[in-house]
Amino acid sequence: MSSGTGNPSQPGTPRLLRAINDRAALELLLEQGPLSRTQLGQLTGLSKPTASQLLARLESAGLVVPVGTTAGRPGPGAQLYEINPRAAYVAGLDVSSERIRIAIADITGAIVTEHRLPLQSHVAPGDALAQVTTALDTATAAAGLERSLLKQVVIGTPGALDPTTGLLRYAPHLIGWQSAHLVAELTEALGVPVALENDVNLAAVAEQRVGLAQGVQDFVLLWVEAGIGAALVLGGRMHRGHTGGAGEIGYMPMPGAPLIKNVDLETENSGGFQELAGAPAVLTLAAEHGLSGATAQEVVAEALTRDEEGFLRTLAERMATGLAALVAVVDPELVVLSGQVPRAGGERLRSLVQEELSGLAIPRPRLLLSELSGPPVVVGALQTALATAREQVFSTH
Repeated sequence: MSSGTGNPSQPGTPRLLRAINDRAALELLLEQGPLSRTQLGQLTGLSKPTASQLLARLESAGLVVPVGTTAGRPGPGAQLYEINPRAAYVAGLDVSSERIRIAIADITGAIVTEHRLPLQSHVAPGDALAQVTTALDTATAAAGLERSLLKQVVIGTPGALDPTTGLLRYAPHLIGWQSAHLVAELTEALGVPVALENDVNLAAVAEQRVGLAQGVQDFVLLWVEAGIGAALVLGGRMHRGHTGGAGEIGYMPMPGAPLIKNVDLETENSGGFQELAGAPAVLTLAAEHGLSGATAQEVVAEALTRDEEGFLRTLAERMATGLAALVAVVDPELVVLSGQVPRAGGERLRSLVQEELSGLAIPRPRLLLSELSGPPVVVGALQTALATAREQVFSTH
């Protein structure tokens, strides 16, 4: 391929090659941290003069900055460069009916601020725009940033947007979030790009990008908190279904639960699996075993402390029964347990679920407990926002 500018059949070739090389260099700097011109040339296969021109171009565009020199070798140290963390920022939110979690990260992925805002004491319920505005203003003020510096905001909520109607389905308890033009209204009012995604799907994105599912093409994430849900990643891609409701397994009929006919999406948390393994069911089961914690995660932790085998095994059996249906249909390589209840149950609950699942399903996927260090939905929201922001920022210099 010619590197000249006189070939009329390839008018954009030099510019295209520069863009490809620039993007490759930026990805290497993201992955490996500060690099010198020589190191960058070796990793990309570019000559020293070309690598120098590339770095000068990226520095002029504000995408890289010099950060000291190499040490430990004879002679003067070589100049090191890194991604300019102030080139762009993103925000990730996790919204429930009780609170909003929010974090802001710079373009490198480093978190600059994070907050948890109880809605009752900060914002009047029923106003999605006011809730998101308050959260963003609180976080940007703490980080010393203008809201306009956010290149992408990703919001995780219960339920899922119906791609046909634009309505948020499966989340009747999230008052004020049912507008058919919700994303457009938020984007226009906030002045920054906004995307909405199912919260459990975002937890799966977190596992796929920075967690236990890295490199796994087919996996299921089971989420157990107040509500119960799943995310399905098939062939490396999130499976959302025709109406966006794939993974809403709380509505799945289950042996041992009343058969609910004429399921109404306007009725909060109705469905067989939810009735057996959601947080309210966990508390009911706990009371039957003399456990007195106020939340599902508290009673699970109490059961571990007291070695309440009957409670733990029954809970594991219920979780495994729902998983067995998913595993039989999807045949995943991996199942990740996530949410407050599995986290509280730790390795003991995980091993019991594995044992029960092995007796209920022919496939034998690996079953792991999430090891993410941050709130899974927020982590996934940030990862989603970063992918979008980097595509924009790294491609427009």
